[in-house]
Amino acid sequence: MKKILILFFTSIIFFISACSHEEEIQNDYMFEEYHKGDKIILNSVNGGTKTLIRTDKGFVVEGEENKVLMIDFFGTFCAPCKEEALNLSKLWKNNANKFIIIGLTHFEDVSDDVVKKFANDYGAYYFLSNSSQNNRIIAQILKDINYQSMEQLPFKVVMKNGIYQNLSDYWNNNTPTNFYLGKIPTELIQNDLNRIYKEK
Repeated sequence: MKKILILFFTSIIFFISACSHEEEIQNDYMFEEYHKGDKIILNSVNGGTKTLIRTDKGFVVEGEENKVLMIDFFGTFCAPCKEEALNLSKLWKNNANKFIIIGLTHFEDVSDDVVKKFANDYGAYYFLSNSSQNNRIIAQILKDINYQSMEQLPFKVVMKNGIYQNLSDYWNNNTPTNFYLGKIPTELIQNDLNRIYKEK
């Protein structure tokens, strides 16, 4: 009975910590896949651009290929995304010499002004893209990691040298996985980053 109660409360906490979406990922992705060497220019809602380059199985940022890249799928409507935005900004600032965060809007069709307001209201000072290309990039990432479950926000992957990295599954005793699902403690992410920086 105790185990059942623990599982029940863990499920409730997780539900509160992530915004779910009704569509499940299908095995047959209906999008044009990227090819090695393809470049995707993303504009930040606050000015500036970054260019993603497709690698064999992932992405790097042009001119910053030596940095660890986190791609965060988020929504301006998503409560956990709002709650973690300032902490993600601090994480980025504390690791800026070797780490990049790119936020991609997902599950919504909003103006750049709406995303700017999200950034200002919740302290999301890292690179935020509200591009029409976001859904294709996200579909490619989900296919790359063979993600088969219901999409939920926030959702993050981390790449080093264009290769998806093992991360700690906060909801499953920190067992290895290749994504973060829901609002994750910054300390856990920092610990994973510290390990990733050291690995060759």
